[in-house]
Amino acid sequence: MSPLAHILSLPVQAYRLLLSPWIGHGCRFQPTCSAYTLEALERHGGLRGSALALRRIARCNPWGGHGYDPVPGADPQFDATHRCDAHRKDDPDA
Repeated sequence: MSPLAHILSLPVQAYRLLLSPWIGHGCRFQPTCSAYTLEALERHGGLRGSALALRRIARCNPWGGHGYDPVPGADPQFDATHRCDAHRKDDPDA
């Protein structure tokens, strides 16, 4: 994990240790938003990992999605069947 990613992961780890037990499990996604954030920071670094985490947290609302949503690159089979298809639909050459 890069130094920036490590620093950015500290508030998430504090949340998981101090607040999450009091709030309870309410995340609409699997893995949870905090687990997703830590994995995104570890896998993609501070800047891109933070952007992925913010995008995920913004989708965690009553009108957003739900279900299995791994970090890009964590589940190649999921990426191949879900994320690549979305790009092909928008590509006029496909």
